Amino acid sequence: MKTLISWNVNGIRAVLKKDFAQWFADTNPDVLCLQETKAREEQVELPLEFAGYHQFWNAADKPGYSGTLILSKEKPLSVVNGIGIEQHDTEGRVITAEYPDYYLVTVYTPNAQNALKRIEYRCSWDVAFLAYCQELEKNKPVIFCGDLNVAHQEIDLARPKENRKNPGFSDQERAGFNNIVEAGFIDTFRHFHPDTTEAYSWWSYRAGARARNVGWRIDYFCASSSLAEQLESASILDQVLGSDHCPVLLQLK
Repeated sequence: MKTLISWNVNGIRAVLKKDFAQWFADTNPDVLCLQETKAREEQVELPLEFAGYHQFWNAADKPGYSGTLILSKEKPLSVVNGIGIEQHDTEGRVITAEYPDYYLVTVYTPNAQNALKRIEYRCSWDVAFLAYCQELEKNKPVIFCGDLNVAHQEIDLARPKENRKNPGFSDQERAGFNNIVEAGFIDTFRHFHPDTTEAYSWWSYRAGARARNVGWRIDYFCASSSLAEQLESASILDQVLGSDHCPVLLQLK
């Protein structure tokens, strides 16, 4: 069994001041993919709990913004930052680790922002990122994980009617996720839990949203359909605190 975990930590330096290291040691994942690290590698000294893991960082050009990190017990065959398109590779949003049987991609998808002011860029990103994953698939299966900044269906957020045209639940962003599914990628949580409601991975810091579970499911593990037989389980670790997101987990046979 192999355990993969993805988590938008909303600042790795902030989460390290909480119980992150102890949680990591207790959980002992094979791979941990982080998004929104908001730091460069030289700014962070990981504690002893992370010894024995290979670290792969991708920081944004802009200080304290975005950023991704992969921590892996097994040394990947190769690691690549970005998707090879300059306009999409300045914000540290993608790392690809190649393993013998698949590629593992961690991604922090751009937010469309209030009033959808970045929606055109977001849509171009969705097209480019999916094309990137499909190109990888020509060589071997792909698993990608991270904060995709979209709730796919009404079941994936607490208040779909109120958020109908808001960032994260716009027609354009949902269509982008439809394209992922139509391309043959499995939304692994829905694969195992097709009808589960009130299963969320992000909550606003406002108005006690997390305590009331007024949330969104915007963090995912998606896998090539050829990996379906190797999928063991997928879950949302909503009891884990430390960020406005919680970790999501995928187990492989």
